[in-house]
Amino acid sequence: MKTIYADLHIHIGRTHTGKPVKITGAKTLTLHRILEEASEGKGIELLGIIDCHSPEVIEEIERGIEEGRYRELKEGGIRYRNTTLLLGSELEIYDHTCLGPIHVLVFMPALAEMKMFSEWLAKRLTNIHLSSQRIYETGLNLQKKTKELGGLFIPAHMFTPHKSLYGKGVRSSLREVFDPALIDAAELGLSCDTDMASRLTELDPYTFLTNSDAHSLGKIGREYNEMLLKEANFTEFSLALKGKDGRKITANYGLNPKLGKYYRTACDRCGSPVEKGASACPECGGKTMTKGVSERLEELSGSEKSRVPRPPYIHQIPLQFIPGVGPKTLEKLKRAFGTEMAILHRAKEEDLARVVQPKIAAVIHKARTGQLALEAGGGGTYGRIKP
Repeated sequence: MKTIYADLHIHIGRTHTGKPVKITGAKTLTLHRILEEASEGKGIELLGIIDCHSPEVIEEIERGIEEGRYRELKEGGIRYRNTTLLLGSELEIYDHTCLGPIHVLVFMPALAEMKMFSEWLAKRLTNIHLSSQRIYETGLNLQKKTKELGGLFIPAHMFTPHKSLYGKGVRSSLREVFDPALIDAAELGLSCDTDMASRLTELDPYTFLTNSDAHSLGKIGREYNEMLLKEANFTEFSLALKGKDGRKITANYGLNPKLGKYYRTACDRCGSPVEKGASACPECGGKTMTKGVSERLEELSGSEKSRVPRPPYIHQIPLQFIPGVGPKTLEKLKRAFGTEMAILHRAKEEDLARVVQPKIAAVIHKARTGQLALEAGGGGTYGRIKP
């Protein structure tokens, strides 16, 4: 067994011919650039790209295999240098059972299954070439198709106010829209951590995942999972989600929820925090507001406390977010230690201080151990590190 770092929610911005996939994603987010960055820059060995249903993305993977740049693993996944790509798709459900749209992640074991899934989706999406499209099918039927093809089904960023399971998708329970037995894991999202999500006992059966939802190369690995696997592939990942045969999630690394865009309730007009029950913003008088994840969880959680033991959730600030760590400093650190995972997990503070100024090394140490003071975010605006 070995420790593997995994980020399982990465978007493709453009295909190799320049066609958009995730319209809001950076143009530099091409398949090959993502794999290069994950392997050589980030040190992420298991990578979920969730736009692999797009036909041109499938063609690019097949060409890479034919040319010898990639290879398909018999245990599932596509290998590029030090990284295994898991073939994923993000979809939006809004059927008659939902109160609002819900995003989910589906992972397929191999290209053959992803191609069949893409063909099935093409009859149910307005545009099969784009990311995060609404599927004109019930959530339950999507679950059944996923299982028919040997795939994994995971609700995405479950508590985000917009387009998520608990944000607006259901009144109180996932059973309103899904078969609980056909869910393989639960993705927390940037404004939630394990302690918060554990207040919902109906989530007790599921492994928690924390992922970046990266829309640019720099955001890859801003949240990720530490896993104990024999190798980085689909089969081993599936076992880890079930905690079988020694495979497991050993830690989740992510932003303090206060740094997320939706931790607190905030005014839609000016972004100022709004207290629970307020009918108007105290700053600008605005009447509409976005309910924060912290308040939504208060509504959902009952008196019963979860007793399920879970891996630690470690609050960690990505290197790019840290004051004083600009592109040149980051490159200097990478030359010395290799990848961002090596800087975050293996480099000691005294080793960092030999490469960068001691005060920057001290800030990096505080950032990766959750010791920096924060100001909570809300209403679509990220929280910030206090000076």
